[in-house]
Amino acid sequence: MAYEIVRRLEEKGHSHLVPLLARGVQKAEVKKGKKHQVFRLSFDAKELSSDQEVEAVLDYIHHNPVNGKWTLATDFVSYPYSSARFYEFGETSDLMIKHHLKI
Repeated sequence: MAYEIVRRLEEKGHSHLVPLLARGVQKAEVKKGKKHQVFRLSFDAKELSSDQEVEAVLDYIHHNPVNGKWTLATDFVSYPYSSARFYEFGETSDLMIKHHLKI
């Protein structure tokens, strides 16, 4: 996603922002070839090693728009920027969604 964001910035004439993203890359990551830091670093990432873990995280993500402070939709499957309808009902939309088991 980060590469796509950088590409679109350049495509839309905002290439002056790209060097700002380059300054955010840590030295160790530069040595590995990383060119841009688009997202804030997160240290809570963990590998999901089973389908059950993936499904639990998907369930959590799908319910975020209707939980707590967000309330972006009345029902989690009605939030338009979610893959919930795809996973719950098999419905496709304008979103390009691929089932996690096919990746």
